[in-house]
Amino acid sequence: MRLALLVPGGSGQLGRDLVDAVPPGTEVVAPSSAELDLTATGAVVSAVGALAAQAAESGAFPVVLNAAAYTAVDAAETDEARAFAVNADGPRVLAAACASHRVPLVQVSTDYVFPGDATRPYEVDDALGPRSAYGRTKAAGEDAVLGSGASSWVVRTSWVYGRSGSNFVKTMRRLASERDQLSVVDDQLGSPTWSADLAAGLLELAGAIAEGCGPAARILHCTGAGEVSWYGFARAVFEEIGADPERVKPCTTEQYPRPAPRPSYSVLSNESWCAAGLSPLRGWREALHAYFAD
Repeated sequence: MRLALLVPGGSGQLGRDLVDAVPPGTEVVAPSSAELDLTATGAVVSAVGALAAQAAESGAFPVVLNAAAYTAVDAAETDEARAFAVNADGPRVLAAACASHRVPLVQVSTDYVFPGDATRPYEVDDALGPRSAYGRTKAAGEDAVLGSGASSWVVRTSWVYGRSGSNFVKTMRRLASERDQLSVVDDQLGSPTWSADLAAGLLELAGAIAEGCGPAARILHCTGAGEVSWYGFARAVFEEIGADPERVKPCTTEQYPRPAPRPSYSVLSNESWCAAGLSPLRGWREALHAYFAD
């Protein structure tokens, strides 16, 4: 079944990779957040209506993949109202429009909805407990989408990096050329996820939905396989670019305070993704190598 996709946040890190990875023949509209502001109700309703009409005319199957989000984790601590508008109110309007036009919706969420104090990977049905404004707004967005009546799925991911936008990998690469030595926290663990791999997974999910094989589980976790600390991740980046990883030194979260609290453990279990018959993402280290080799 041929797809017709609406990708809000199309100029962002994930949005760009979604557009680049669409199968041949896919109809895709990927407005930037400036072109389609999720806080502008009328524009959101019109965009979903246009997608439904376009799909009906061409015989394609419409799906909305929401890649738009307020992701400035520290800024959200003092700008929670704006973060809530983008991460919760926007998805609520988007989901209502999808329900009205019977268009399936995939909402991308985050590991930050959990408290981050687990000792084993988080499963989809574990209790939420966000400790940051960003996490609270994303959790509210999940609730809004799942309670909308739309045919919808929430896909949580973590530690996303890509070739566009700002991210940890690009920052480490820059700092490698600017500093002789740098300290990176070694007491926060997670699963790095290349946005290109995540995009491929989301498109596989959209295809399954179009074929009538959408997962029964409405919440899924999709991350790179394995876990590592930010310190270990930074050393891996240095290795990939041919820099001496011994220039990266470990420090504690207490030694590197940030406005928003970071989860000490935010590894997500991908069991739900695999149980849905979807292809698991490759290991984080293999993906990082491919990121630099491509």
